[in-house]
Amino acid sequence: MAKAESQDVSPMKLPFRPRARLLQLLGDQLIGSPRLAVFELVKNAYDADAEHVTVTLSGLSTPDPTIVVEDDGDGMSLTTIRDIWLVPAHDHRGLQRKALKRTRLNRLPLGEKGLGRFAVHKLGDAIELVTRAPEQLECVVRIDWSTLIEVQFLSDAEVTVTTREPEVFKEGLTGTKLTISRLREVNWTRGEVRRLFRQITSISSPFTSRSDQFETVLKVPDHPDWVAGIPDVNILLKRAPWRFVFSVDDGKIDWDYEFRGVTGIKLAKRSASGQGKPLIVAPDRDLDPLGANQGEVSRKRKSVIADAAMSEGIGSITGEIFVFDRDRVVLQHLGDSQLIQNFLDENGGVRVYRDSIRVYNYGEPGDDWLGLDLRRVNTPTRNISRNIVVGAIDLSLEQSQGLIEKTNREGFVENDAYRNLQRIILGALAILETERKIDKDNIRAITGKGKDPEAVNITQPLQALRDAAKKHKLSEELDPLINKAEKNYNEMRDTMLQAGLSGMGLAIVFHEIEQGVRILHDAIEAGGSLDTVQVQARELVRILDGFSELLRKGEKRTNSIKHLVRRARDLNRVRFRNHHVQLVCPALEDEVPDIERSFAFGLLLGALNNLLDNAFYWLQVRWPEESQSERKIYINVEPDFPGGPAIIIADNGPGLQDDPDRLTRPFFSRRPDGMGVGLYYTNMVMELNDGRLGFPDAEEANVPEGFDGAVLALIFGKGE
Repeated sequence: MAKAESQDVSPMKLPFRPRARLLQLLGDQLIGSPRLAVFELVKNAYDADAEHVTVTLSGLSTPDPTIVVEDDGDGMSLTTIRDIWLVPAHDHRGLQRKALKRTRLNRLPLGEKGLGRFAVHKLGDAIELVTRAPEQLECVVRIDWSTLIEVQFLSDAEVTVTTREPEVFKEGLTGTKLTISRLREVNWTRGEVRRLFRQITSISSPFTSRSDQFETVLKVPDHPDWVAGIPDVNILLKRAPWRFVFSVDDGKIDWDYEFRGVTGIKLAKRSASGQGKPLIVAPDRDLDPLGANQGEVSRKRKSVIADAAMSEGIGSITGEIFVFDRDRVVLQHLGDSQLIQNFLDENGGVRVYRDSIRVYNYGEPGDDWLGLDLRRVNTPTRNISRNIVVGAIDLSLEQSQGLIEKTNREGFVENDAYRNLQRIILGALAILETERKIDKDNIRAITGKGKDPEAVNITQPLQALRDAAKKHKLSEELDPLINKAEKNYNEMRDTMLQAGLSGMGLAIVFHEIEQGVRILHDAIEAGGSLDTVQVQARELVRILDGFSELLRKGEKRTNSIKHLVRRARDLNRVRFRNHHVQLVCPALEDEVPDIERSFAFGLLLGALNNLLDNAFYWLQVRWPEESQSERKIYINVEPDFPGGPAIIIADNGPGLQDDPDRLTRPFFSRRPDGMGVGLYYTNMVMELNDGRLGFPDAEEANVPEGFDGAVLALIFGKGE
């Protein structure tokens, strides 16, 4: 039996004894790439109140290249080096930011964890730091990381610091010069250098002006051509057909939309704007353990408009978005089409800035923090994708304390404030997308592409799944299931367009397909197990199988219009109660005579439910929770309506702001999460039943006072 080391059983206080290699891990593991490490050093210069930063890559063709980062900031004194710079995780910047203590140039520090200085180890093993603070001697720090980390414990790792008369920062100049040699990445290619150029020169927002100056320059003395000829961003942005500027404060949005025209396409320029209106947002959705969007599952109703509480920890938001068009017929009119496409491939996306300084890595190639690409798949003729948009979101560092940057410097922690930021930005983008669709439809009409391609063939969601499966090398397992889904999808589409006869609303069908596609796409992209992905694929096929069975021709027969209204009311009793909506329905009073017409009852019930669904939604927009008692809906039957008897549905919501022709086009919606098929379906159903969907004014439809919102009519025709 082994003898115990000590017989003393009294409690002991033992300190942590970190190994010296911890410093290596801090730099190597927390910083994702050499380019991000350089970016981090440039941010440090910003915190030091630098106005100019120069990054120089020298000797790239030699065995010993170097990286030099030099700034004209406040520099460091010997005391600062000893008490702060050589103290890992020192929180002086974080405390300064929390106290809202601004620098000489009125800046709040970007750093808060005291780890950014270790980005140098990501770049190389030999470091020389030369720095000078105002009215101080010049300080020189030399570090050999490979020797330093050989020391067993961090407490024994010593760094030599010397002071001297200024040799670099002479004549009263201040700043810091950091030289990194024995680089860990010695093969810097032209592509890597150009990406670094784009990254460090984008640290300041190009869309906002600032009271101070902060400029970055990249020099490559051995290969000056590598950073030459990079397109001027501002010149290319002037070619974007669409520009959208917005600001959101306490849930209210001001926005300006501009269609600037396309040279060679005879379509007038157009602008639109809105000031001080409540921002409509998509309801926050619950996530399952796999991260897949499962729709609303909690019992608490989610708000459809932003408010001051949603902006808590975020503050005011401003944004500027430029949108291009990659359709061949438009690109050829823009000129330099290949240049524009290359520019969009490298720069497409929405970047985030705080105090006009960039938060990495939002807007980088491969980053889709707003989920734009999948939204585009679901509603391709309206929604924008990353590869056609260049945008910037600017936040106030002082107001956005709820947004916490990750330790690895790759975005924000995904907390409630971050999710609310996403919802607010997507709500603003929905305005842009809706306005842009108006002009895009006009371009299609002029260029001979007048029909929405999705009205004929809506298979893009399934193609996106094929692409994702191919990227993750799952084609062999998933393609047979996706092919079967496509077959069912096409059969269902043909049935809808030819007859449209189903007891279930088309909007509901599309919604279920969207959910199935989204869940499967998320499972593939998240790298889930093959079994999990196949289960999701089979579930999508099952959904489509079920709808194909339901989509069979319904029989027209003589039905009671009064019974149709009563059935719709009964189906929606719970919704009227939960949404606190008062129903005024004279048509169901006993003394009101009934009218009969020949129609497919299930189809008309789905159409009427679609109109009620729209009314419930828009009532929440005009009358939020604090004024929900004002919400009301009017349903009546007008026997002598022009064209035949009609069911009138009116509300006191915000009303319709678009002409009927646009409202009944597929995929047009002003709801941030709307697919834009509800009124299209309703109109199609009425036409299939020898009627039509009308948009009368309140006086024509005999709507009583107090219902000053939307007014719609399901007109049945004269009958036999």
